[in-house]
Amino acid sequence: MAVPLSYSWRNLVTRRLTTTLTAGGMALVVFVFTATLMLAEGLRQTLVSTGSPGNVIVLRKGSETEVQSGLERVQASAMTARAEIAPGGDGRPLAARESVVLIGLTKKSTGKTSNVVIRGVEPASLALRGQVRLVSGRAPQPGTPEIMVGKAVAKGFAGAEIGQSLRFGKREWPIVGVFDAGSTGFSSEIWGDADQLMPAFGRNAYSIVVAGLREPGLFDAFKEAVEADPRLQAEVWRETRYYEKQSDMMRKFLTVLGVSLTLIFSLGAMIGAMITMYASVAGRVAEIGTLRALGFTRGAVLLAFLAESTLLGLIGGLAGVGLAAGLSFLTFSTTNFQTFSELAFRFTLAPWIVALSLAFSLFMGVVGGFLPALRASRLGIVEALREA
Repeated sequence: MAVPLSYSWRNLVTRRLTTTLTAGGMALVVFVFTATLMLAEGLRQTLVSTGSPGNVIVLRKGSETEVQSGLERVQASAMTARAEIAPGGDGRPLAARESVVLIGLTKKSTGKTSNVVIRGVEPASLALRGQVRLVSGRAPQPGTPEIMVGKAVAKGFAGAEIGQSLRFGKREWPIVGVFDAGSTGFSSEIWGDADQLMPAFGRNAYSIVVAGLREPGLFDAFKEAVEADPRLQAEVWRETRYYEKQSDMMRKFLTVLGVSLTLIFSLGAMIGAMITMYASVAGRVAEIGTLRALGFTRGAVLLAFLAESTLLGLIGGLAGVGLAAGLSFLTFSTTNFQTFSELAFRFTLAPWIVALSLAFSLFMGVVGGFLPALRASRLGIVEALREA
């Protein structure tokens, strides 16, 4: 015969103060655990959504990032002439040669300098990036030093609004537009004409070539043809996979750091739960003796007290996840370890994070309550009534 679950719940409600304090400790641990996973997932989704499934990106062989890559003009032009590339609205190949460099701008929030990506683009760049849309002003005119800035740049950096000018590359660059690229890395960039930006930074080579394929299935053919040509010295990635790869190192670092901290904090939370349950057992010796006298087995008593500690963990888990969920409404920025540039993103609460966090809180409840529950189940009827 099993002890009703309502018995365990009633005991938690009766001991409101100890329940609140113990569940609160577990909630803080779950909050740290959940927030760390949300941070890593938000970073991953921001970078993955930066790429488009139908696009390919070509870098110099051996380059890890766009900033490190360099493709000579002849090489880049040869790549954009491939038959696998889809035609654009103007009938020309839907491909763009782009140049990527970093400049330092002053953050409004701290007054300190942080790196920002400057992307030299061509007319096809906007067509290839459907997530980019102009929200104010206009797009830069080709062949001019005009630039447009991402929404995150305009919001977070000094002197980066429409009508103002940024000075870099020994010249002034008037800002004529602000664009929004949603929750992608492009929102943290500045765009201008590639042929204007390259000479300003003393560069004669493009960084990458981005192209839209006629069909996604042509990726292997395009990749094989480009990488097999010894004149090009290039490697090809699906754009989504390239940006996902950019998040790997930082995501793993954050996950390991967060899990390590959580394990340390969880020891304290589980010890707190154990102390609470031991105190509960000590104060309810008469109840335990009565339960045993009524015919409840040792196993039933063990499960009743284990259910109580598990409910305690669940309460803490729900509270911790609820607190962490509030982070998803805020926008944060960090340094992309791969490019060392500023990247704005949101904490992302995915369903798998909720499930994992609640499972972790239940685990803390079970581990913290097991020994006290075992102690309660081992009390004999006569012994329990005598102690009472």
